[in-house]
Amino acid sequence: MDIFIGIKPFLFSYVLINGILVTLQTKEEVILDMKAAGGELGWLTWPLDQGEKTGWEVVQRTLNGSQFYTYSVCNIGEREQDNWLRTTFIQRRPAASRVHVEIQFIVRDCNSFGGGSVTCKETFNLFTSESDADVGTTFRKGQFKKVATIAPDEITSKNELRINKEMRVVENLSRKGFYLAFQDIGACVAILSVRVYYKTCPATVKNLALFPETVAGGENQGLREVNGVCVDNAISEDLPRIHCTVDGEWAVLVGQCQCKPGYEEVEDMCQECQPGFFKAEASGDKCKQCPANSQKLKSGALYCPCMDGFYRAPNDPPTGPCSGLPSAPKDLVATTTQLSAGKLVLSWSPPEDTGGRTDITYSVECQRCEGNMCQPCGEKIRYEPASVGLTDTKVSVSELDAHLNYTFIVEAHSGVSVFASQATPRSHKPPSTSALTTSLHYTEAPKVTSIRLVDRTPTSLSLTWDVFPRPRVQSRTIRYEVTYRKKDDNFDMTTYVVLLLEKNSVQIGELSPGTAYLFRVQVLNSDGSPGGSSMEEQFETSSELHLTQNNTAVIFGAAVGGAAMLLIVVVVLFLRKRKRNSHSRQGPEDNYFSSSEQLKPLKTYVDPHTYEDPNIAVLKFATEIHPSHITKQKVIGAGEFGEVYRGILKVPGRKEVAVAIKTLKPGYTEKQRQDFLSEASIMGQFSHQNIIRLEGVVTKCKDFFKHAMIVTEYMENGALDRYLKDHDGEFSSSQLVGMLRGIAAGMKYLSDMSYVHRDLAARNILVNNSLECKVSDFGLSRVLEDNPEGTYTTSGGKIPIRWTAPEAIAYRKFTSASDVWSFGIVMWEVMAFGERPYWDMSNHEVMKAINEAFRLPAPMDCPSAVYQLMLQCWLQDRSKRPRFGDIVSLLDKLLRSPESLKTIADFDPRVSIRLPSTSGSDGSPFRSVSEWLESIKMSQYSENFTCAGIVTMEQVLQMKNEDIKNIGVRLPGHLKRIAYSILGLKDQTSTLSVFAV
Repeated sequence: MDIFIGIKPFLFSYVLINGILVTLQTKEEVILDMKAAGGELGWLTWPLDQGEKTGWEVVQRTLNGSQFYTYSVCNIGEREQDNWLRTTFIQRRPAASRVHVEIQFIVRDCNSFGGGSVTCKETFNLFTSESDADVGTTFRKGQFKKVATIAPDEITSKNELRINKEMRVVENLSRKGFYLAFQDIGACVAILSVRVYYKTCPATVKNLALFPETVAGGENQGLREVNGVCVDNAISEDLPRIHCTVDGEWAVLVGQCQCKPGYEEVEDMCQECQPGFFKAEASGDKCKQCPANSQKLKSGALYCPCMDGFYRAPNDPPTGPCSGLPSAPKDLVATTTQLSAGKLVLSWSPPEDTGGRTDITYSVECQRCEGNMCQPCGEKIRYEPASVGLTDTKVSVSELDAHLNYTFIVEAHSGVSVFASQATPRSHKPPSTSALTTSLHYTEAPKVTSIRLVDRTPTSLSLTWDVFPRPRVQSRTIRYEVTYRKKDDNFDMTTYVVLLLEKNSVQIGELSPGTAYLFRVQVLNSDGSPGGSSMEEQFETSSELHLTQNNTAVIFGAAVGGAAMLLIVVVVLFLRKRKRNSHSRQGPEDNYFSSSEQLKPLKTYVDPHTYEDPNIAVLKFATEIHPSHITKQKVIGAGEFGEVYRGILKVPGRKEVAVAIKTLKPGYTEKQRQDFLSEASIMGQFSHQNIIRLEGVVTKCKDFFKHAMIVTEYMENGALDRYLKDHDGEFSSSQLVGMLRGIAAGMKYLSDMSYVHRDLAARNILVNNSLECKVSDFGLSRVLEDNPEGTYTTSGGKIPIRWTAPEAIAYRKFTSASDVWSFGIVMWEVMAFGERPYWDMSNHEVMKAINEAFRLPAPMDCPSAVYQLMLQCWLQDRSKRPRFGDIVSLLDKLLRSPESLKTIADFDPRVSIRLPSTSGSDGSPFRSVSEWLESIKMSQYSENFTCAGIVTMEQVLQMKNEDIKNIGVRLPGHLKRIAYSILGLKDQTSTLSVFAV
């Protein structure tokens, strides 16, 4: 029967799946295409001779001017139909163990035939059989294995043609080729097209590494690792690797190649640097333009040499600019100081041309000239601050002799001045000697600089004065003219007295008591002409009733000294009283001036390892418990030093409480015992609701090796990672965020005490019956140094790579910021219900991926705000990560606003979860539904599937989301895990919305 009778021709030009136009991104290698063949394919039908019955028939049709062939069968009036249609031998590529079969077909509605066809079916079956050679027309049903039952989504009626498209996967192919077969059991069906292909990850270049075309593996193979080869003129320290997914997509790139020196990356290739550009080392950087004053060589330059007359300093990088020699300093002047003899100041302006450098220094050279003869000034001359290496444009020169000529040479230097002897003159610049000579003829005459009072009486004044410069020639005598007068308001009646002296002191008598006099001293030149004089200064004789100036000075000095001693005594007594008050307990009246929070002392953790005797630390921070107060009940785990028990602590006068008891195995040394008890010395310093509480220790026993114990509060639900795995999907996002908030609060407390945990992970978080999480396990923890950026450097030992920040792995530097990174991993563990971070990647692959900026993807159903906080915790720059105080505040805001948790982060099941394989661990298909459920850790629903009559994997593959709910799977997390697993089994790569919850 022709199922096309009465139906208008219908041609489809694109594929619609769930209303979405699908464009496949991966490369598909087609090995059979019924429609593209364009002719009769010669497929085998069985049984070969059916008498009056008709099996599969090939029909040639014309549609839109093109001919195509279809296979159809419609024996709906006959009972017990068993019609087979087998393809020709399909050869496969050896690596293609997984192929996709795409079928386009039409199925007639059984109701459209009226009531005369009680045996009509609306499904047919797909089978496969492997072989190493073409068996021709030989056909044995027993050699075929069922792949799937094909059922239409839409059924064709009398008046409307409905074309279906289904895709199935054939797994674990291992022989040279295979056949496909279609079994009709009584349907009215037409096969319009059969297309068989396998997926490949196409050849690609990523990070300058060439990865060959790779056949995608099967579900049981997961990610297929592929080694890359660096493109021409690129190198790599480690072999680049990438992974090909089962969907034919590249993922998880590890390592990279970099262009060699002299080459840069251009469109996935390494090309030589263009003329005028260079690159000195292998890196991902672009070629740089040759720096200033350098030669532009041909292409592929590693560096650019300097032009003639330009240089690089010995400490300059070979890739830096070239510099010229500095020109001479400008505007050299000498200024004579009036403050002391034989001293002047040289100053100048910087060179007009520094040669392009900033490391300009100056040197000063002095020559003494008499007549036409000049010689170095020698060591007698003093320079302040120095004569060489000057960075300022000024220097003070002292110890100069009067009446001599001095020549000063100031020279500018830079880092390239060492090449001055090799320099060639440049016509447009000053000579490269970079020196400027300026002559200074220093011939200054002496002059009086100040007058001082030596002594006074009612009738006399004794004076002395200073001369600059002091005479250097001993035979030379200086003459002075001293002029004085009585201070009188009537200027017209003033009388001057003039004295001529050859020494710089004088005592003047016959003066009036208690009278002020004005004095001026002037130097006389050798020819008798006046030289430099002092300012007019006033001095007063004493009255008869007053003491002399010397006696007065003594009395005044004694008074000042006594007052100073009294002031010192008062200050010392005040400071001692203040110090005593700072150590005393605060009184009630102090609260008036400051809050209790401001006066509360900051508690800081004390490292027990700093104690010379660690036993003292145990006694200081931990309470000793008598062994008779402890009752062990059962072993609940094993620690590094011995078993861990659940027990009861009953102290007289207190209510008995459940406790956890860590024990020390017999035979340990005293050092190992101290290490065991050091954890108690650490825990004993903490008091916070989210930090595991130390009840005490047992150390004072006759046989302490046998009985040494650490007793902590008992956490009923044990380690957080195991607890979440056992209750997968049972908690809401709000409950999980509440757990994280408790952990963050505990870590904020530790951070505020300047404490670094170093081993923060879900396995080291304990949970009680109230779902309260507490930080535990301080075996790897260490204290911060005093400064806020202090770190602790380990001396060795293992580091938990998957939880540790990259700087802590690379340099063994641990800070509160590295604990924040670990907290981000804990957040991922909690939101993924105890999933292992980075799945089955090796530690080396994890480190490589992190350095390549890979970060864990969002777990399933993770709120977007929570995942964004994870990413902030995983910032490469530790200074930009949030602090634990910020984390606690943000989690509090999320808990106060439940609406903020409803926006879910983007989820990609190909990376975010490890979808279960379509086969067991030995590569064979799952033999039962219970085996499949066990592989995805959902074996608790085995009875649900059995009671619903779902006992084969074929039935599982037909299940929809509503079917999973109907058999009793109600928890959202469990519902999604099973749904995604079925999605993986069916390999519906086009969309995930089929199983969206």
